[in-house]
Amino acid sequence: MTAKVILNPYSNRWKAKARWPEAESALKAAGVDFELAISERPGHIVELAKQAVLQGFSPIIAAGGDGTIGEAVNGLAQAAKSEKDLLGPLGILPLGTANDMVYNLGLPLDLPSAAQIIKKGNFKHMDIGKVNDRFFANNSAAGLEPYVTTKQVRIKWIGGILRYLVAAVWAIMERPKWIAKITWDDGEYAGPVSLVTIGNGARSGGVFYMIPHADPFDGKLTFVYGYRSTRLAMLTTLPRAMKPDAGSYVETDGIYEQKATWIKVHLENPSPAHTDGELFSNAIQDLDYSIYPARLLMLLP
Repeated sequence: MTAKVILNPYSNRWKAKARWPEAESALKAAGVDFELAISERPGHIVELAKQAVLQGFSPIIAAGGDGTIGEAVNGLAQAAKSEKDLLGPLGILPLGTANDMVYNLGLPLDLPSAAQIIKKGNFKHMDIGKVNDRFFANNSAAGLEPYVTTKQVRIKWIGGILRYLVAAVWAIMERPKWIAKITWDDGEYAGPVSLVTIGNGARSGGVFYMIPHADPFDGKLTFVYGYRSTRLAMLTTLPRAMKPDAGSYVETDGIYEQKATWIKVHLENPSPAHTDGELFSNAIQDLDYSIYPARLLMLLP
């Protein structure tokens, strides 16, 4: 069958567009039969992925970063006849800045190797999450993490992963705080929070392991919530958020990591929120999370 490659030219601040000839050569060298569609505006990837499925293309290939993958998943879901239908297969050409989903899945960053995986067509059933009416592949959050994103998109003078770090320090210095009520399968919490981060994958933002024990194949959402009352406490927590294993920030007092199949979050004061690194609201108070186990057919080695 013919694959549909959906290129997000804006990924990695337009570097994805510049790298397309390299990606095209890799696909052709691997013998992948494909047609190309190029996103032209925010949300267009969702439309293109939906259209590609309805037209019978398979697999769908997201050429971009984490936001591109997330939008492609939403397009696949919109093309499905029911919420029980399997989605995909979906492949990835890593052209983003952080490429967190690629890292979490153990996929290669070099394009020739990525094209070979697409050609082989092996897939595994991966979980996907949903918040309100949006699906996500890697993670979603309210509180500090999307607050950092609002800073990151304003930084024009720094590129790459360093931009995420500068944005994180900028956000922390403003000491944001929310009052939340969080409920899940077998627990609840009410009180102040600095962050509420829900993950299907462990890494986000290129260097941060915001949900270090998340597993996109375990049929559960993993989430972290907690509160840091001072700038110093938040700043000293930051380097521990870069540790995936022992010494992670989830081991510090006042930070909690849980697993659940559903999570409901109510915030007394609105927060920005994101899915897969893309802001979908600048001020939201209610978020309803659920997991769809093994629903996405992800092309893997």
